Amino acid sequence: MKRTALKISALMLAAALTVGCANTAELEATANKAAADAAAAASSAEAARAAADRATQAAAAAQSTADQALSAATEAQACCEANRESMERMFQKTMSK
Repeated sequence: MKRTALKISALMLAAALTVGCANTAELEATANKAAADAAAAASSAEAARAAADRATQAAAAAQSTADQALSAATEAQACCEANRESMERMFQKTMSK
């Protein structure tokens, strides 16, 4: 009886150690996968940040172009108003003669 119990205990110990090693290997594989996923996420985040920086630069350039266009349009409007007033004065002079 003692021999049987001893054999069963030895088998149980061997099985427990085997399962423990498998669990350790699984944990290491999971940790390695998590590390790889984290590295990929960091790489994606860096790429997204670079794209956002480029978009910000493009938006700034577009804003600058829009500001220049607004300035040119304002100057053109002022010139148009000045020409209209000048023509109006010339018309008034012609009509008063």
